Amino acid sequence: MAVGLQLPRKKAPNAIDQHVGSRVRMRRLMLAMSQEKLGDALGLTFQQVQKYEKGANRIGASRLQQISHILQVPVAFFFEGAPNAAAPHGPHGSALSTAQIDDFISDADGLRLIGAFMRIDNAALRRRIVMLVQEIVGDDDN
Repeated sequence: MAVGLQLPRKKAPNAIDQHVGSRVRMRRLMLAMSQEKLGDALGLTFQQVQKYEKGANRIGASRLQQISHILQVPVAFFFEGAPNAAAPHGPHGSALSTAQIDDFISDADGLRLIGAFMRIDNAALRRRIVMLVQEIVGDDDN
């Protein structure tokens, strides 16, 4: 009686792991930091950082805290807008997809806009800019 061996199937990345990884990537790009530089700061190869960012490898709690320190954001930043999260997806329930965020931050103009916007210290002015842009695009949720 021969026992058949089944080869393990490649598991699809978990949606939360993908989201956290995409947030790591977004923040790293906002800081104009390379995967290699982040990897060096973590004592990892850039390939491992790549796997984290794609959600192929899960980021442990202590490693996520280390990443949050290096990228200068609270750990909660990585979970903002996560699928099935208890927290709301922004003020009007309209979350951007990971693909939309990736497209935006991969574009030079998008990255420049984020950088300039983050340098505005006045929160009220930032809110007015968001409202102006929403008005320009005809977004009625403002």
